[in-house]
Amino acid sequence: MPFLVKPVLTAGALAGGPQPTLPAADGLLLRPWRAEDAPAVHAAFQDPALHQWHMRACHSEEEAAGWIAQWQASWAGENEAQWAVVDERTDELRGRVALRQILLGSGVAEVAYWTVARARGQGVAARAAAALSHWAFEEIGFHRLELFHATANEASCRVAAKAGFALEGTKRSALLHQDGWHDMHFHARVRGD
Repeated sequence: MPFLVKPVLTAGALAGGPQPTLPAADGLLLRPWRAEDAPAVHAAFQDPALHQWHMRACHSEEEAAGWIAQWQASWAGENEAQWAVVDERTDELRGRVALRQILLGSGVAEVAYWTVARARGQGVAARAAAALSHWAFEEIGFHRLELFHATANEASCRVAAKAGFALEGTKRSALLHQDGWHDMHFHARVRGD
């Protein structure tokens, strides 16, 4: 059955070229993940705050290397796009930013992020999310980017607001964390915001 509207984005919108490196404000760089990032990813996931909000544990550098391989492959599949957020001068890992749940035909994706413990409170996640959003809207042509976080995660709510994501509502009892079900804030940016 034919669609009545054209897709916003078509296959190849991402994977038609190599994953780019994107500049972010104040000395940050978003770059594709590399195999040699595995020790830094493993170290980042030893932080209890990541366990609280991201619900994953990383038990070894080998496990982190497996994640990185998946993140690299996701570009070709156009279902996710993952970047390491690094210091522009030193290449030291500051965090991760991603487009997840990509729906090319609808021009919609979810923005996700985390930061390493020593980078928190420095605006890293907000700058990375803003840079990724700019690229997704202006270079690729996405129409809508969404962002979810537990309502109890006030820091993530501040990141969303600083990155230009308007609060659209609350999804009640929407995600199971280690300490039980959490209500989730639902934020979004639309191209042209």
